[in-house]
Amino acid sequence: MESHTEEYDMKYMMFVCTDTEPDADPSAAPDIHQWVAERDARGQRLQGDALAPPAAATTVRVRAGELLVSDGPFAETKEVIVGFDLLECADLDEAIEVARSHPMAYAGRIELRPFMDLDA
Repeated sequence: MESHTEEYDMKYMMFVCTDTEPDADPSAAPDIHQWVAERDARGQRLQGDALAPPAAATTVRVRAGELLVSDGPFAETKEVIVGFDLLECADLDEAIEVARSHPMAYAGRIELRPFMDLDA
């Protein structure tokens, strides 16, 4: 089992999103349980989970010192974030390979976002 603990490893947030244009042949999509098991075994997936629907969201803002709390998502869109995975990969190329093998890459879309280095 390969473990990613070297200095050059980067962390990526992988947003799993729905899509209005899924693949016409979703039968090619891998099984999610197999995907999770493989990524966990390789040390590429540090954490992940599904999210409640957008109707369960709460948006929090502070404007002019006043707390503003509203029900529902901030953005009104047909595409929504339905889950996430925290990845640790050697580089963006490896993160892309992980994302392309996720079942929602076929039925939705995957967004990869590296974590910022706040010490730089």
